Amino acid sequence: MPPKLSLKDLLVKGKKVLMRVDFNVPLDKNGKITDDTRIRASLPSIQYILERGGSIILMSHLGRPKNKKTPDFSLAPCAQQLSQLLGKPVIMAKDCVGEEVRELVKDLQPGQILLLENLRFHEGEENPDKDPQFAKELASLGDLYVNDAFGTAHREHASTAVIAKYFPDKAAAGLLIEKELDFLGKALLDPKRPFYALIGGAKVSSKIGILKSLLEKADALLIGGGMAYTFFKAQGIPIGQSIHEDDFLNEAREILAAAKTINVKIILPIDQVIADKVDADASKRIIDSATGIPDGMQGVDIGPKTIELFTNELKQASTLLWNGPLGVFEIPAFATGTQAIAKVIAGLKATTIVGGGDSIAALQAAGLADKVSHVSTGGGATLEFIEYGTLPGIEALSNRN
Repeated sequence: MPPKLSLKDLLVKGKKVLMRVDFNVPLDKNGKITDDTRIRASLPSIQYILERGGSIILMSHLGRPKNKKTPDFSLAPCAQQLSQLLGKPVIMAKDCVGEEVRELVKDLQPGQILLLENLRFHEGEENPDKDPQFAKELASLGDLYVNDAFGTAHREHASTAVIAKYFPDKAAAGLLIEKELDFLGKALLDPKRPFYALIGGAKVSSKIGILKSLLEKADALLIGGGMAYTFFKAQGIPIGQSIHEDDFLNEAREILAAAKTINVKIILPIDQVIADKVDADASKRIIDSATGIPDGMQGVDIGPKTIELFTNELKQASTLLWNGPLGVFEIPAFATGTQAIAKVIAGLKATTIVGGGDSIAALQAAGLADKVSHVSTGGGATLEFIEYGTLPGIEALSNRN
């Protein structure tokens, strides 16, 4: 991939900079932000533009509002939080396109920030082919375009990929995207060995591509979380009522067979915590994985022997990628494995890269986020970048001459 234009290459003084950020933050039932990592990650680019006399029009999505204007998915809490972090007002638009937005943009002065309302309230964001006018109208708001939303750079959406064509030689990578590309490019496309990957989370389907890609790149693959049960079932081990994907049993078998052929270690949990329901007051016990899970029970966390096994393996790594929790870690009773491994990773001397919202949340809950080499703001984007070496939202940016 040729080097891309950087925010630092743009002259922003007196310009209106249209910037895609990733403010897709978790909210509690009262609409309060529970983790503002993604907003904080955008601050270097925002401050860079403000310090150099530009004004900023920020765009983001939040959640999956299904093309409807839904108050629950408003970006207003993000405007408040950003205002607090910057110590200055952030103007909140009622929409992201339309006459009212154009008026707000027209009145925007150098040093001011406008946050547009959730892009996904419009069908044209996720389906640019169905409404090509949407990207064009967004583009008309700014003099320059900056993409600093690494977490959505794997999407070919209006604001992340299509829009760049309206800014020939003026579509640049923000400071966060530059940092991500620099770090992930060096550490994962040409890793210091041994390179280990720890992949958790619920679904094999969303990570099948990366698992296959990591087979060719990693020296060992540790698999935990809900996805492990598809691998157990593929080997004929009973999994009770555990989460799994029958459609991917053959894929799981192929991955296990390929790993043997090319001599890459795949390490699955050797014991696990099982429970009669996914609930804080569930009845739970520990079993060896080989014996299988009885009917009526399901796997909810890795067990103590697995924590020890994973710990010993991870200590051998020179580069480590972690993506996805190892159990139902939102429930404290089932968070032991994820928390224990988070502590191990934070203490490694290796280059440690953590991606995916749940893994980051686990690190932060343990107060360990600053103890890893790099916290990647991308979940799917990080995985796709490792898989393909590029992303649509980055390909779309202007090349540096």
